[in-house]
Amino acid sequence: MADYPRAVHLFEVGPRDGLQNEAQILSLEDKLWFITGLIRAGIQDFEVGAFVRPDRVPQMADTALLYAAARKKRLLSSQKVRAWSLVPNEKGLERALEAGVTKIAVFTAATDAFARRNIGMSIDESLEVFGRMIQVAKSRSIQVRGYVSTAFGCPFEGKVAPKKALHVIEKLADLGVDQISIGDTIGVATPKQVDELMKPALKLIGPKKVAGHFHDTRGTALANALRSLEIGVRILDSSAGGLGGCPFAPSATGNLPTEDLVYMLNGMGIRTGIDLDQLCKVSLELAHRMGRSLSSRCVQTYAAQME
Repeated sequence: MADYPRAVHLFEVGPRDGLQNEAQILSLEDKLWFITGLIRAGIQDFEVGAFVRPDRVPQMADTALLYAAARKKRLLSSQKVRAWSLVPNEKGLERALEAGVTKIAVFTAATDAFARRNIGMSIDESLEVFGRMIQVAKSRSIQVRGYVSTAFGCPFEGKVAPKKALHVIEKLADLGVDQISIGDTIGVATPKQVDELMKPALKLIGPKKVAGHFHDTRGTALANALRSLEIGVRILDSSAGGLGGCPFAPSATGNLPTEDLVYMLNGMGIRTGIDLDQLCKVSLELAHRMGRSLSSRCVQTYAAQME
């Protein structure tokens, strides 16, 4: 039996990574309702949106307005609630600062092909830009999260060697990023690959800085999350209802559903601080507002029990 932790910290990506791939654009009111429900369910760290070009990701065009509305309702006033936003470049950072954001996330990849397709820069170019952005952020006491996408496989370059991802992880850590989310963007990873990348990453930057981000394209996200916990990862990204995918990776489907992950952890006696029933209610109502079902097995079961 593995030495599992007593508690695991979950980072909710539904309001950004989840919604950015939806054909239907949620209204500002629905997004505000969504994050309110997540907070009431016990979510403490979550993505609010992204300061990206609205012509490329129109689902995130109202992020500044969402921050203003959340502040007006005092949703972000508690020290226990931490809202993060993706900022892909210096222009995005300017917009985030104008909106009063206090926690940002930068985004690069383990492959140049994906980085260029996603943020219009090579890996090295992105790291150079991030270096300047992080200096500005740190001067204003803004925390920085870093995403390394396609860490296990790329839709354009195929399987990714662990050393390629580790190189980017190390560079981000050297720049002063507070936490690095290692992403299986197209859902190709297996527990063996998790071992091959996560173990050296944990040694390189320590468990307080490593997060696992798994997509469920091939049904392995929960197994990969479990293996991550067994080897020492203590932060996992997940998405309410299993929302997600990537607009720049055609084969990518949804993220690891938060509800399914919480159900597993609850059954193992591992604390998350999240009310599963309340979260299922939120995701089920979100599904109704979006007019489609969500991939979370727990949400589907909850819906069946409500009938």
